[in-house]
Amino acid sequence: MTTKDTTNGAVSGENLDKLNGNLRKVEELTQRLTQVLTHRSTHNAALDGPNQELFQKAATAYWHEAFREPAKVLEHQLQFWSKSVTHFVEAQRALASGKLQAPADPGPKDRRFANPLWDTHPYFNYVKQQYLTNANTVLSAVEAVSDLDPKEKQRLAYFSRQIVDLMAPTNFLATNPDALEKAVATEGQSLIDGLENLISDLEANNGELIVKLADDKAFELGGNIATTPGKVVYRNRMMELIQYTPTTEKVHKTPVVLFPPWINKYYILDLKEQNSLVKWIVEQGHTLFVVSWVNPDAAYAGVGLEDYIEDGYLAAIRETKAITGEKQVNTIGYCIAGTTLSLTMSLLKQRKDKSIKSATFFTALTDFGDQGEFTPFLTDDFIDGIEAETKDKGILPSVIMARTFTFLRSNDLVYTPAIKSYMLGETPPAFDLLYWNGDGANLPAKMAMQYLRGLCQRNELADGGFDLMGHHLELGDIDVPLCAIACETDHIAPWKDSYRGVQQMGSKDKTFIMTQSGHIAGIVNPPTKNKYGHYTNDDLSLDHEAWLKGADFHEGSWWPRWGAWLKKRGGAMVAAREPGDSDHPVLCDAPGTYVAVKAKP
Repeated sequence: MTTKDTTNGAVSGENLDKLNGNLRKVEELTQRLTQVLTHRSTHNAALDGPNQELFQKAATAYWHEAFREPAKVLEHQLQFWSKSVTHFVEAQRALASGKLQAPADPGPKDRRFANPLWDTHPYFNYVKQQYLTNANTVLSAVEAVSDLDPKEKQRLAYFSRQIVDLMAPTNFLATNPDALEKAVATEGQSLIDGLENLISDLEANNGELIVKLADDKAFELGGNIATTPGKVVYRNRMMELIQYTPTTEKVHKTPVVLFPPWINKYYILDLKEQNSLVKWIVEQGHTLFVVSWVNPDAAYAGVGLEDYIEDGYLAAIRETKAITGEKQVNTIGYCIAGTTLSLTMSLLKQRKDKSIKSATFFTALTDFGDQGEFTPFLTDDFIDGIEAETKDKGILPSVIMARTFTFLRSNDLVYTPAIKSYMLGETPPAFDLLYWNGDGANLPAKMAMQYLRGLCQRNELADGGFDLMGHHLELGDIDVPLCAIACETDHIAPWKDSYRGVQQMGSKDKTFIMTQSGHIAGIVNPPTKNKYGHYTNDDLSLDHEAWLKGADFHEGSWWPRWGAWLKKRGGAMVAAREPGDSDHPVLCDAPGTYVAVKAKP
């Protein structure tokens, strides 16, 4: 901390006042921290990670390997010892020379270590090199374990990686040069600001540490995001139905009904004007209806998938047909809403109801046979913990889901934002997508368990059928024209699993598009940005590897390609429809009231 010198060596009055002010602030913040941690809301311990049994099995398997192949284990250990001693000697020599310069081999590039001091300063370079050596040794040891069930080994690898990422030197003040330099430059103010940010995040989530990713004061629903003009024309206990105001004189006869996921809010598809899919669909001459789901509380504990279908999908389709006077609608389902759209379509097929003319799936899973990166969270101990949590609270709180999703990308979505906010004292960025990411929704207890047990764990829909609403629902029942969009690097709904589900659907008219990027950026990919391309291949009889090998790559967004597909199924052009009718008076302007309700931890 810098100070102004006086003639007798004492601290100047100005700096002393600042120091005392900071000390008082620390005392106040400490009291707030104690208060929030004392009254911290609790959750089931099983949700924090695997119990000791997994690590005990891993240790037993490791030592069994050591006795069976001692040379292999000794080789790993000798490599670790050799690298550790070498790095120590190099650091000693550099410190003795008094010169701050990069060593001959500064180590592999890693964006966490972007500060030049990680390479030029002997102390920080030693810390970095030793961390990377330790991390590689741990992960190599996990990879070498052979006497574990494949799913248990996958869990072990995941949680070992979490420990390795947590212990990165960038996550600690004493070994983070960026944080130390800023603390000195700001006379400790950055640390005060960081502590304030930390406590504010804890207070916002009743003691649960969820790192705020975006400045929530920078956005206003209906103000600078979710601004496409429209009206709420129907409302029930499960959803509000928004009909968007036309921007063309003529529209396609068949309306479009879009079902977003209820894990998050619908406005991911209507952020800013330049990347709003909602606005783009309206501009293509479609009468668009979008469902805005309720954010459930404990009163919704007994609400299941059947309620989402009855009071969500079927109600939205019924009211859309009534307002437009049409007998059919084109539908869109995003993520879990796409999964549930497939259930709804099977139900309607069995009821001989032809209300759905076509279906589009955005990154939707219907075959959960390969659970991918979610395997660590779909074992019985974790799901048992979720079940206990939902029985206790009546809901699966959004903070639990948010934590699960963010730790799949912990360096990007947990540690890097935490460093910037808590160590550097920075205000989170004004980033609309990250703001939406933090605006989560709860899940009703019954629905959450139906989804996790029946669909995810037991894969009933793809493996024999899913029983619901007195029907045995199957993918083969889906026989309308369909278009599925999946994302190449999607870690939530891997494209190969989405593809496998589409293959099992009964429709003879199928289109599959794989876009570059992930679960959100791959979908929110407007043509004006020309950022991500996409792949197509008409032969859906191939396995996913052969499909991709034979696919054609196209530069630019998939939106226009899908728009042309939807246009063919939109019917003749008719006069544009204003929202609502005499039986459906306008209830309020879009984005409505349900979307504004925040999830309470």
